[in-house]
Amino acid sequence: MIELTQRGAVAVMTMAYGKANALDIEFCDAIVAEFEKLRGSDARAVVLTGQGNMFSAGVNLLKLSDGGADYVRRFLPALHRLYETVFFFPKAVIAAVNGHAIAGGCVLECCADKRIAATGSARIGVTELLVGVPFPPMAFEVMRFATAPQFFADGMLSGATFMPDVALARGLVDQIVGPAQLLDVAMAAAQTLAALDHTGVYQVVHFRANQSVGQTLVIALAVVMRHEALNSCPQRLLANKDQPLQTGFLDTADEALGVSIQIR
Repeated sequence: MIELTQRGAVAVMTMAYGKANALDIEFCDAIVAEFEKLRGSDARAVVLTGQGNMFSAGVNLLKLSDGGADYVRRFLPALHRLYETVFFFPKAVIAAVNGHAIAGGCVLECCADKRIAATGSARIGVTELLVGVPFPPMAFEVMRFATAPQFFADGMLSGATFMPDVALARGLVDQIVGPAQLLDVAMAAAQTLAALDHTGVYQVVHFRANQSVGQTLVIALAVVMRHEALNSCPQRLLANKDQPLQTGFLDTADEALGVSIQIR
């Protein structure tokens, strides 16, 4: 599922889950577990990559469809934890995008501090709207943070995917190199970041990233997750649409932020 090796101060995490590194509960939890192990290790940077011509094809839609509402309720928190873990990881993370990075796979590579893609015919982009999959708040804010501002709305609303050179121009990746050089270039970038003072400058950068994403994420979580909860069982909720929705921390968020959604 995941191969973890270490070269000096850099850990290399290679995703090898099925043919497409499709994200399901088990895979999300496995990636998070490996990052948590690295948190306390002597590795000072992480290179995250895939196998063959696939970085990650995103969410496993077959499992999402077959599992029904109960699976979705368990999957969304797992996906959120994955993105949160990688994006806020206290050590440098380099995405070596070896191939296709589609939908949730694109979000995953955008969680990295530096994203280096291989030239070629791989496609990179977020396609959730094309298949009718709700966009989780954490994923939305990661894409807002990573994407060039002038391309953000188009990238999110079009569902388009792009070749690596176009993805570079749109801010979805930071650099493109030949496939044969990808891992070496990613390792060099990781070693450069690993040499930084992680108790000083690097931690400040991560804290500021946390602030910029977190300010809108709390509100987005309350709004979007409440919306999804309302739509997940419409018969019961429509009959009680004027009553507060009991969703644990979301009710607390609503109370604190003054967030409310009316069913139209």
